[in-house]
Amino acid sequence: MRIVLISTPIGFLGSGKGGGVELTLNSLVSGLLSLGHSVEVIAPKNSKLYESNEKAKLHFVDGEDQISWQHQNYNSPVSIPDNSLLAGMLEKGLDIAKKADVLLNMSYDWLPIWMTQNVDIPIAHIISMGSESLVISNLLSKVYDKYPNNFAFHSRIQADDYPFIKNPIIIGNGFKLDNYTFQDSVDGPLAWVGRVAPEKGLEDAVYVADKLSEKLKVWGVTEDKNYATKIEQSFPKGTIDWMGFLSTNELQKELGKCRVLLNTPKWNEAYGNVVVEALACGVPVIAYKRGGPSEIIQHGQTGYLAYPDDKKNMLSYVEIIKKIERKKCREWVEKNASTDIFANKVVNWLNKVIKEY
Repeated sequence: MRIVLISTPIGFLGSGKGGGVELTLNSLVSGLLSLGHSVEVIAPKNSKLYESNEKAKLHFVDGEDQISWQHQNYNSPVSIPDNSLLAGMLEKGLDIAKKADVLLNMSYDWLPIWMTQNVDIPIAHIISMGSESLVISNLLSKVYDKYPNNFAFHSRIQADDYPFIKNPIIIGNGFKLDNYTFQDSVDGPLAWVGRVAPEKGLEDAVYVADKLSEKLKVWGVTEDKNYATKIEQSFPKGTIDWMGFLSTNELQKELGKCRVLLNTPKWNEAYGNVVVEALACGVPVIAYKRGGPSEIIQHGQTGYLAYPDDKKNMLSYVEIIKKIERKKCREWVEKNASTDIFANKVVNWLNKVIKEY
């Protein structure tokens, strides 16, 4: 199969701005290549794929980034900037896809979904978020009526955000396990990984660290500096150990040394890549019981699910985290979230899409 992928229009691959989509795209490319498929990726200028994905052809597009729908009002209208990066990537992707089997869109935005019903080329969409925009959800509903197989979701809870999807296609996610080293660090520090932005709820994890008189290691792009400063000023100096954004290889080395990952989102995460990355290193996870992490974490086996926004409940689980066998965390990922498992699910789905055309 010849597959053309369109990346996120929010930051180049390797910048960290694209959040989980960056990791998902690289994992999927790796899995598709290992299964013998041909892959071409349309991405913003300066993007880099993992070295192991060098067989995939990378096409660059220059232009203005889209504003993430996470940071817009649910009722906001569609906004396309002049010299739009998204429009440019879609234009190049459609041209290359004329000689391919399918165009696979990984950007959560209005324009690619609208194009689905206006071109003869099969366009499949991995929906990377819950319902964050009324105008996108309304369009998705309309296109779904004609092309019900063209949309796939990472988790069932995420798909539930779109009540008109009757039989959602769930593909999960996948990770190149060679990139993650198991570590049995039962006495390590507390960890938090993610974009530093209000919807990620970092302050709740800092609360837990403060109550335990410990430092919290924080990895990720500081997307909202005012938010980060406000949290820092709300707790004793030094409670947060800002570690910055690291590549997957560097992150997993440091994350594996931690005894637990705290996952505190204030919204429904579509999946929860960092949760699986931690588990792959043998690190148990305590997360709020909402969104994708509530489907990933096996309560009492690979971590604990705390009541949403109940930081005291989360604290109580940190105090018993040593009950979790770290080997079980790694074993769950091996059985459920490798790149090959993920890629096979995607290929089976894409065959359905192509068959429709």
